[in-house]
Amino acid sequence: MVSLTINDKPIEVPEGTTVLAAARQLGINIPTLCHQEGLKPYGGCRLCLVEVTSGPRTMLTASCTYPVSEGLVVQTDTEDVREGRKLVMDLLLSRCPEVPALQEMARQIGVDAPSFAVGDSDCILCGKCVRMCLEVQGVGAIGMMNRGAKRRVTTPFGEFSRVCRTCGACQFICPTGHFKNIGEISGKTAKPKGSEFNLGLNPRGNIFRTYAQAVPSTPMIDKDNCIHMLTGDCGLCAQACTAQAIDYEQTGETVTLSAGSVILAPGFKPYDPTVLVDYGYGRYPNVFTSLEFERILSPSGPFGGHVQRRSDHQEPKKIAWLHCVGMRSEREECHGYCSSFCCMAALKQAVIAREHIGPHLDMALFYMDIRTPRKDFEKYMVSIKNQGARLIRSRVHSIHEDEHTMDLTVRYTTEAGEVKEESFDMVVLSVGGVIAPDTIDLAKKLKIRLSHNRFMDTTCFYPVTTSRPGIFSCGYFNGPKDIPQTVMEGSAAANAATKDLAVAKGTLTRQKEFPPEKDVTGEPARIGIFVCHCGTNIAGVADIPEIVAYAKGIPNVEYVQANLFSCSQDAQAQMVEMIKEHNLNRVVVAACSPSTHQPIFQDMLRNAGLNKYLFEMANIRNQCTWVHQHEPDAATEKCKDLVRMAAAKAGLLKPLEYISVPVNKKALVVGGGVAGMNAALGLADQGYEVHLVERKDRLGGNALRLHSTWRGGLVGWRLDKLIAAVLSHPRITVHYKAVVTEAHGVVGNLTSKLSSGAVINHGIVIIAIGAEPYRPEGEFLYKKNPNVLLSLDLDQEFINESDRINNAQSFAFIQCVGSRNKERPYCMKVCCSHSVESALKIKDKNPDANVYILYRDMRTYGEREMFYTAAREAGVVFIRYKQEDPPRVEELPDGRLRIHVKDHILQMPVTFDVDILTLATAIIPHNNAPLAELYKIPLNAEGFFTEAHAKIKPVDAPTEGIFMAGLCHYPKPLQESVSEAMATASRAATILSRNTLMLESTISRPIDENCDGCAFCVDTCPFQAITLIEYMTEGGVKKTVEVNEVQCKGCGSCMATCPKQGIEVAGFTMDQLNAMVDAALAAG
Repeated sequence: MVSLTINDKPIEVPEGTTVLAAARQLGINIPTLCHQEGLKPYGGCRLCLVEVTSGPRTMLTASCTYPVSEGLVVQTDTEDVREGRKLVMDLLLSRCPEVPALQEMARQIGVDAPSFAVGDSDCILCGKCVRMCLEVQGVGAIGMMNRGAKRRVTTPFGEFSRVCRTCGACQFICPTGHFKNIGEISGKTAKPKGSEFNLGLNPRGNIFRTYAQAVPSTPMIDKDNCIHMLTGDCGLCAQACTAQAIDYEQTGETVTLSAGSVILAPGFKPYDPTVLVDYGYGRYPNVFTSLEFERILSPSGPFGGHVQRRSDHQEPKKIAWLHCVGMRSEREECHGYCSSFCCMAALKQAVIAREHIGPHLDMALFYMDIRTPRKDFEKYMVSIKNQGARLIRSRVHSIHEDEHTMDLTVRYTTEAGEVKEESFDMVVLSVGGVIAPDTIDLAKKLKIRLSHNRFMDTTCFYPVTTSRPGIFSCGYFNGPKDIPQTVMEGSAAANAATKDLAVAKGTLTRQKEFPPEKDVTGEPARIGIFVCHCGTNIAGVADIPEIVAYAKGIPNVEYVQANLFSCSQDAQAQMVEMIKEHNLNRVVVAACSPSTHQPIFQDMLRNAGLNKYLFEMANIRNQCTWVHQHEPDAATEKCKDLVRMAAAKAGLLKPLEYISVPVNKKALVVGGGVAGMNAALGLADQGYEVHLVERKDRLGGNALRLHSTWRGGLVGWRLDKLIAAVLSHPRITVHYKAVVTEAHGVVGNLTSKLSSGAVINHGIVIIAIGAEPYRPEGEFLYKKNPNVLLSLDLDQEFINESDRINNAQSFAFIQCVGSRNKERPYCMKVCCSHSVESALKIKDKNPDANVYILYRDMRTYGEREMFYTAAREAGVVFIRYKQEDPPRVEELPDGRLRIHVKDHILQMPVTFDVDILTLATAIIPHNNAPLAELYKIPLNAEGFFTEAHAKIKPVDAPTEGIFMAGLCHYPKPLQESVSEAMATASRAATILSRNTLMLESTISRPIDENCDGCAFCVDTCPFQAITLIEYMTEGGVKKTVEVNEVQCKGCGSCMATCPKQGIEVAGFTMDQLNAMVDAALAAG
């Protein structure tokens, strides 16, 4: 071993080690452009200059080629070293002034601009490429030619190399990007391997992470393209890996698992529109699929979140979205069903593209029917129209490319039969999803029955149960659906899969353990600030580097770091390491909303050994960049203010004691319809006692009036079976003719009082109280003519097999009655399918009957599209009307009905007579306000219960421990109500399965010396958590208050009311809030 010192730090290294390698072992950074682990030292760039003293001699030398010697003294940061590096960099920058990597390194070294005559090269002659090709690849296809100013990298005699593999190693290792086209070396066309995650839109190396937030975040080697795996050459990665993690002999292994249940969630693969040659996908570079465009919008995508064309990398000014590509078509290469998510995906992409590009973006969406049937989706569609998006009802025939500009001409036919053309910079094909062949093979191996379209063959009453016992399914495999329904159905499948495993519940679970918490009492604040890009949500508006630089100057801040996504697993792990490394005892994360992400970061603190209440969050996304998208400079300044305020509060944070309470393992389900009964069974089968409250004298709800499901299954006997299962279950108690009148408590410990007088103690609540049909008194002669029915009235006629139905010869349905308007701006999701289903029943009974369906958009989503197709083939007449020009209905002398409507194809008024008119009316909520007030659940503008998060927690209420299912949440079909009910049971079980529950410690705490017992806070508290008490002290009676830690939610009403600061909320003390105000008012 050889002993030496570097920057006065002693070190021992093996003989033959270079000074550069020794310095790196000490963590000392020395700049270099020509050095590479695995390549022989070269000394080509001379940037790695250091000062060495050996005996009496001191000199500057390249550290990458200078070997260590006994007693050598090395200095890496003297004035001579700095000036020498500046001179070298000045020469390199003069030769290659336009190379970004050189410009950045020059800035770091202190060279602002070249001092010598400027050249136009982009090669610094570092020799990395030559050495890589010869030493590592063993090929030697390129070398150095000439001397002095004419020296350059080339092939022998300047001809195409016969030995070059076109592997790209030279291009990969080049620090300046000199090799633009490696085909110029071999004469062959290089085909970079496209990133699978970014759908081939950008290249990836043979060693890569599957995507930025992959779990586990471990690189992998593409053995099919790795030079070493193919030829035995190279192996540079194994030499460069300091962890010695590269194992070329590693192979896959087969793992056998034993399980009591299996859940299949294989998802889908996007439809490949290459076969639709008229659209030019795969031939025209500026035609993308919707999933490709999704990656373009992403900050971790191929262009870093910047929307640009593939042909010239220019930002598009006009973008067209083509809906239903490959779907809703009977062509052999297409699919007959609707993929359900495509319309909303296109609308969302248009909105986000506009946010990226600006309000000048021209957005055109070509569609057949806009399908936005989920909660608040209709409002979203209306809002984007108001933003200037053009929604063009049409069928696109073809796309043609201008060979000079690469612009795209869309040729389409309007409803009126006109053929039009329009030019766009970019076209996005909204493709649907199909079941992959390997998924179909899996189903065959498992002997599970699939539908005609290769989706799982399930039923409406058992939506996640396959044809094979013990195997369940969810997500797109069960039929086309969007993210919220997929997430919800995943929870439903979990509930179904664990039903038969209840006896083994808890036998394999392990309690999550955190390291012991460090006692920071008395320590001065050492604050760490982590600023999140949040993709482009924050970084696309605010200047993150400027915020980071500013945060470093805030008092008591010891460490600042920027993260692409702070909530990702790898970022969390790194933050834990930084907390430990820098001995941080307070943490601020400047990111998004604490309501969704604070628990994640608090757990991160616990993993780092800190009390989770030593954390503060600056919401620079929701409160800044989202509301100041077009004011980047002002948004950056506001972000600084928010970070400064958060840091001021963080410096005063104190550890809080954790509060836990035992969990009452009983459940309360409010509502005895299909959703409520399935929720009750879902919990009772898990072993939990359930109280089911129904306001009427029988169970069943709206399903009692439903004739059949959209799949054709009769509802009656299935409903009877469900009711019987509930009534016979030993763990379910049914309370008829009862409503909840009082409620108090917190998750895990709730008490509800019923109108019957019963008092129920329980741990969770599931709300499933249903909804009711809108009754359009006077509209379309409803209630004035007995032949005008509502949809469920018609179902009752089917159930009773009435003479009216059997004798009628003509029928009409009017869709969207009382919905999709200003009063009720939402779609019912069930009406179109229900009317089509009813029309087919009529045609089945009487093929000669005349049936008309008058609609605005036909929303037979998913596999329901097949019934729409069947109805057209059966002769059902579909006539589209506009909202501003609805049908008119008049009564004829014989009681029949005459309907006037403008035909959308003929563009002329048409008139026809019918025997029965059915109105597909809105579904409206009951008076949900009393129940919402009792359990503190917000309602949306239309009166439906609001979920905690539309995608992440679709059946959770914002109030913990409260869940919702069925029509009270928003209108939906029976199948989805059943899935939601099962999902609520699954979510509720995550609470009921615990013995104790940790509550928030940020609750009110009386300050006894300040409290005079005025009791203002007692009446103010909305949770009845404060009690006035008296006790003896110093010979007298002292009045003060006492806080029930379980009931208190830390809302701060008491603190705001108290005139003497006699009560405060932990984590929000007056000192902390005053510090934030002072910081807000301080000069930036």
